[in-house]
Amino acid sequence: MAKKKKSKKSKTWRPRTQMIRGGQERSGFDETCEALYLTSGYVYDKAEEAQAAFKEEIDRFVYSRFGNPTVSIFEKRMALLEGTQACRGTATGMAAVFAALMCQLKTGNRVVASRALFGSCQYIVTEILPRFGIEITIVDGTDLGQWQEALSRETQAVFLETPSNPTLEIIDLKAVADLAHGAGAKLVVDNVFATPILQHPLEFGADIIVYSATKHIDGQGRCMGGAVLGTTEFCNDILKPFVRHTGPALSPFNAWVLLKGLETLELRIEAQSNNALELATYLGGLEGVTKVIYPGLASHPQHELAMKQMASGSNLISFELACGDSEDGKEAAFRFQNALELIDISNNLGDTKSLITHPVTTTHQRIEPEERARMGIGESLVRLSVGLEDVDDLKEDIAQALKAV
Repeated sequence: MAKKKKSKKSKTWRPRTQMIRGGQERSGFDETCEALYLTSGYVYDKAEEAQAAFKEEIDRFVYSRFGNPTVSIFEKRMALLEGTQACRGTATGMAAVFAALMCQLKTGNRVVASRALFGSCQYIVTEILPRFGIEITIVDGTDLGQWQEALSRETQAVFLETPSNPTLEIIDLKAVADLAHGAGAKLVVDNVFATPILQHPLEFGADIIVYSATKHIDGQGRCMGGAVLGTTEFCNDILKPFVRHTGPALSPFNAWVLLKGLETLELRIEAQSNNALELATYLGGLEGVTKVIYPGLASHPQHELAMKQMASGSNLISFELACGDSEDGKEAAFRFQNALELIDISNNLGDTKSLITHPVTTTHQRIEPEERARMGIGESLVRLSVGLEDVDDLKEDIAQALKAV
């Protein structure tokens, strides 16, 4: 068998090409599709080679918890797409968030985070990190004054998501990055709602970017995965030992599926975002809908900032349903969801199929009602992840379901 061929030079390729060919390494069989290396371990010709590999005197794979050829292609492709020096794949998006923060923190350190976070991210920040003696300060992400006050003293890490889940708040990345760096902190950005197609946090000063690849990158509800992106120094010297010894490894099979998802990511995001803008505009004119939240609409409070940071408004829409004065908003939300015939009820997002969820009872149900209210998550709020269906079919489904409200 021929020796494994080196990957083609890809530094100058444009993003759409990188998503299809970036980081590819063909085996001696000259396969068209990336090879799937379903193996947990690797063999050595000599005992001395194994010793050298574990001492990192030679560059080779030793164990798939540490690294795998298929996972490596995914990591290289993600780094090329995002414009970072390096990437580490993880088993899930939450593993990526936890690893990106915990690998660089210790007792006595300080983290400043935005209030509007995904429920599990908030749990990590407000429940898990304090157990290790890490000080946490929470700010309203859209209030620059609160960021300025919080970052007026030494801080090790800043964590935020923009757009936020599920209220789609937009945070000024450049302003927060400058403040974070002034306090000596690394800025960690959860970019899952915007995707690497619509927003590039690195361009605005972010140091570390995290993704749940389960969402748009897969895009078809098939598998789970995550990614942490940053400098070579951070990924190799700080992050690598943490993930190597704690074990949130990305499955080679999942990495292969995610590679297939990357090939169509730009096409899907563009089409889904176009659908979302048309649907958000339509929702604004419907009786039974009292508020539409979508960064691509001029009515969004941070619309101007969103269009400065993002290529479009994304495929996520949140909206509030009308309900009687004496009625629980949850009841209206449940009736609406249960009456949908096309759109599926699911807490996932980024899929080619349109998915809807009620954050109060799903993604953010563990958060105290008072805190949810501060985050703007009301009982009648629903979050819609717009898919690739014909937008007129989606309009008709929503219109008929609103009759149940």
